[in-house]
Amino acid sequence: MAGMLMNNALAKLVQHFGENSQHVLVIGDVMLDRYLIGEVNRISPEGPVPVVLIKSEQQRAGGAANVAANLALLDIHTRMIGLVGDDNEGALLLTAMQAHGIDTQAMIRTAVRPTIAKTRILGGHQQMLRLDQEITTELSISESLAVDQAIQAALKQSPALVILSDYAKGLLTEDICQAVIHYCRDNNIPVLVDPKGRNYHKYRGATALTPNKKETAEACDTHVNDAALIDKASALKSSLALDFLAVTRGEEGITLISDHTAHLSATAKQVFDVSGAGDTVIATLAAGLMHGLSPLESLSLANVAAGVVVGKVGTVPITKADLVDALATAQGSEQAHKICELPDLLQKVSTWKQQGQRIVFTNGCFDLLHAGHVTYLEDAKRRGDKLVLGLNTDRSVSALKGPSRPVVNENDRARVLAALESVDAVILFDEDTPLNLINAIQPNVIAKGSDYTADQVVGGQEVLSWGGEIALIDLVEGRSTTNLIKKMHA
Repeated sequence: MAGMLMNNALAKLVQHFGENSQHVLVIGDVMLDRYLIGEVNRISPEGPVPVVLIKSEQQRAGGAANVAANLALLDIHTRMIGLVGDDNEGALLLTAMQAHGIDTQAMIRTAVRPTIAKTRILGGHQQMLRLDQEITTELSISESLAVDQAIQAALKQSPALVILSDYAKGLLTEDICQAVIHYCRDNNIPVLVDPKGRNYHKYRGATALTPNKKETAEACDTHVNDAALIDKASALKSSLALDFLAVTRGEEGITLISDHTAHLSATAKQVFDVSGAGDTVIATLAAGLMHGLSPLESLSLANVAAGVVVGKVGTVPITKADLVDALATAQGSEQAHKICELPDLLQKVSTWKQQGQRIVFTNGCFDLLHAGHVTYLEDAKRRGDKLVLGLNTDRSVSALKGPSRPVVNENDRARVLAALESVDAVILFDEDTPLNLINAIQPNVIAKGSDYTADQVVGGQEVLSWGGEIALIDLVEGRSTTNLIKKMHA
């Protein structure tokens, strides 16, 4: 399995979103999110309730329309199928969707039911009250016929991917879900589902589901704090014949259940409002998949996007510019986080191994980083998927090289090495050899310069004993820290 793309590579990919003619079809329950925003300075004399002095009003695309808005603002060509009432709220919702660049030609106007609308009254950042307008009875015969015809016509336009965004408002019946999924399976079109309710059988055969933790627990007939929740979710994935399942877990991040289980930690620095975060996750996941990313890479992208939108008030879609900026910020943070203490490193290594990735280990002083070092590390990384670098402490460098070394202190050396794309983790070690570290990590490959022989490589025999290998890497002639120091003193 190839290693995951780094955030800077993901940022470059995101910048090219929208450059092809492919489109995503979103089918689901659309709604108008209305925000009445004001200030609270007193309590009503008529009763113990706050008085909100309204300062502004906002209309936003909500529900499945927010999924489409996220895609459109990522520069993905997006078509939407949903129901809106023949009312003012429906007109406002269509206007909001079109303002984002969503193709609404297949949207269905109905006189049978009103547009679903949620009106939130905010006092500052605090939600004071929510007023809902909706009818969730079964679709009428005419509505069902209109939805079926719209979906059939849209699928014939060959979308790159289909999203079913289910808010349990009546549109996505079992018959509709299964018809879409079977058509897409027959035509090699991925189907992602943001599910709702307890009847997950209607999603059987989809490519993936993206339930939150509470929804996963309900589908698995257990509680959210069940220690075996992920194991039960894995069984759910198998029973529904999904390619993968992505469980969004709020402040706990996202768990991918596929051939292996992988966990992504949450990236949000500050959380104002989690509404709409699930919409952002499935939209960004879709954008990644349709641009050739693996499910894990796509979820990594979605995880960063979700961390952006929860830092804003209300239902706010991600934009391409915000995502690129967030990836750049995360890249710097990610580099610093590569420098590990042993417990953190062992946890990372365990996760990588669960994902089926090959661990390469190398070690050295790396004083005064030069082109020879960089080339060596790049070659070492190519022997596997993740490169762990054991870095000699200042004390151990002095013991090896003499009292005038190192030129650069251990913290600075670690930070510079962590900035290299080829290096996935850096750990300082103070012993004369990294043998204890190698035994703890148990890498698949141990790399050393070709100025060593296999029998001279510390830890080599141990790595061979658990089925690993020794890789001797050719060095760049004439490049060394010693030569650099001689030039400086010349």
